[in-house]
Amino acid sequence: MLRRRTVTAGCALAISTLTILATPALADRDPLAAGSAPSQPAPTMVDAMSRDLGITKEQAESRLLNEARLTGAEAKVRESLGAGFAGSWLSGPTSATLTVATTDADAASKVSGTGVQAVVVERSLAELNAVKGALDNAAAKAPKSTPVWFVDVRSNSVVVQSSQPAEAEAFVAASGADKAAVRVERSSEAPRTFYDLRGGDAYYIGSGSRCSIGFSVRRGTTPGFVSAGHCGRAGNTTSGFNRVAQGTFQGSSFPGNDYSWVSVNSSWTPVGVVKGSGGANVAVRGSTVAVEGASICRSGSTTGWHCGTVQQRNTSVTYSQGTVREVTRTNVCAEPGDSGGSFISGNQAQGVTSGGSGNCSSGGTTFFQPVNEILSTYGLTLATS
Repeated sequence: MLRRRTVTAGCALAISTLTILATPALADRDPLAAGSAPSQPAPTMVDAMSRDLGITKEQAESRLLNEARLTGAEAKVRESLGAGFAGSWLSGPTSATLTVATTDADAASKVSGTGVQAVVVERSLAELNAVKGALDNAAAKAPKSTPVWFVDVRSNSVVVQSSQPAEAEAFVAASGADKAAVRVERSSEAPRTFYDLRGGDAYYIGSGSRCSIGFSVRRGTTPGFVSAGHCGRAGNTTSGFNRVAQGTFQGSSFPGNDYSWVSVNSSWTPVGVVKGSGGANVAVRGSTVAVEGASICRSGSTTGWHCGTVQQRNTSVTYSQGTVREVTRTNVCAEPGDSGGSFISGNQAQGVTSGGSGNCSSGGTTFFQPVNEILSTYGLTLATS
């Protein structure tokens, strides 16, 4: 087996509600249209937008066409307003309205003549960015209750979100930012980073041992990954390659078998990829079993990406802890710490690294536990790209 033990804010002043741009059906008549008409949106994107934005497929398609066309219009207007530009935004279920904010009332009337809705505001975008910049410079002193701030062109202000508004107000005052341009909003948001589960990446069991992720999986709505059984027992906790709390072993079998699965917390996202040569991702498309003699590659957190061929399936191998049956024998090298890592042939997941002999300097033999047996045993679904 190949586990490694380590010691180791202001208000906008609207003055006009002017012309609304044409619908997509009239796009060829739109004077702001730049170049050729936008290409037809991909059906998969239309379907996803309809589902996630709660709009019809027709509205989703119109939205995408409008946005493609109005992006060019916005760039022209931004350039014409120069220092007076104060931001822009699209609105409506089909993004048919482009609103442009400016500090120049005379320029607003000219902009409106091109088919854009204009508003006159107090602060330019450059001024708002400077206010946010002052907060950024003081970020190290921001209280934990105040994790988010941003330029909000719709309100012509910089918004600071905080669960403790008084603490946020004190932070703004200490930053030296223009308080008149800042608006504090009460918010319960607690942002955190997200990490991908990638085959071949390291994970740690408890405070000491290290293994490698095999493949990302789900059990119903529960995300996780499969790995080697000798890496941990049910109930053992894990942390990721970055030592961030990750998950818990839900099932493990060793010896006899050598497989396990770990459920992960919401900071980790299963993705259908394996870490390949040079760190590039290799897509996982399925788990069709490779025939004997087929080429196969392995990814692990100690030795990275190495390849060879499938030698024999349905092999039994005896370690000091006991015999493991029905593993596949390969001539791919591996070393301690690679345990649990991915074996993949082409884009088809094959199994997780169990153990072997030799090393990646002199060569060796490595056995893997077939992934389909793991998926079947625990009722898991393989994450694919």
